[in-house]
Amino acid sequence: MEFRHLVSFITIAEELHFGRAAQRLHLTQPSLSAQLQKLERSLGVQLVARNSHEVQLTAAGREFERQARRIVAQMDRAAELAKATAAGRAGSVSVGYNLPASRHVLPRTLTLMTERHPDVVVSLWEKRTGPQLAALSDGSLDIALVYGHPSTVEFRYRRVLHRVPLVAVVGRRHRWADRPGVSFNELQHQECVLFSREQCPAMYDTIFHAAAQSQISLSVSHRADDPGATAHMVSVRPLVGFASLPRAISMGMGEPGSPSVAVKLLDPVPTLDLYVVWRSEETNPAVAAFLDCMESPESAQVDDARPAPAGASR
Repeated sequence: MEFRHLVSFITIAEELHFGRAAQRLHLTQPSLSAQLQKLERSLGVQLVARNSHEVQLTAAGREFERQARRIVAQMDRAAELAKATAAGRAGSVSVGYNLPASRHVLPRTLTLMTERHPDVVVSLWEKRTGPQLAALSDGSLDIALVYGHPSTVEFRYRRVLHRVPLVAVVGRRHRWADRPGVSFNELQHQECVLFSREQCPAMYDTIFHAAAQSQISLSVSHRADDPGATAHMVSVRPLVGFASLPRAISMGMGEPGSPSVAVKLLDPVPTLDLYVVWRSEETNPAVAAFLDCMESPESAQVDDARPAPAGASR
């Protein structure tokens, strides 16, 4: 299997027309057909079904297209990094982050990185805590900005943001929608929608710790790992979901036209701390440079403002 065969196959998959694909690749149609045949022979499967009227991918072809795109993207990234090194740039660092980090940590850090280390290439990837830590472990991320800190010796960490509040998320027809806040123990009588723990262990545990403090049991009847999916579910069912305050604000919960409303949780107010995490055995000098540019304001915390209730004037 040759790399050029992958590129040719992806072009065929995009065009579904051998003439147009050959033109894009600056090949003749017979040459393009020969490349496809070599690729199919090397795999032992048919990737493309064609007749005199149409060209279609087989089921195997559709799956192979997805994997081929990943390989080509990785090769492109490797080429970009090699060119950066050849041009004298000092290296690269891949940083995962969540929404509070995007608003309260990254702007200042990236400004300092640009001033102090203009030749370091910084790649940014927004992910939830669980996927970030998995990517940090497998090497696809160098730095993670996450809720809570890991307990394994594989990682080191430090706190960068204090007390990010969690809020309840309900639909506009929910009886809590016009309330400025609810006591956490009122969740005893509500059905909840919650994400799986592996998506964000710290947030998941904080919610259940607050329930234990309130001496209640949460009734989790629905699952939704995506904050947008949670907002959709509560808009059509009398459920209660959970989100960080920055996420609720970013999604416009409570704004005109929004199907969901964020309601403050009280007694206790569940909060999370944001941490920067990196590998204990890290040797990439760009990681140390990034960490040096990341300030750790011990008093910093997210403002406890919230979107106005659905019926409030603005």
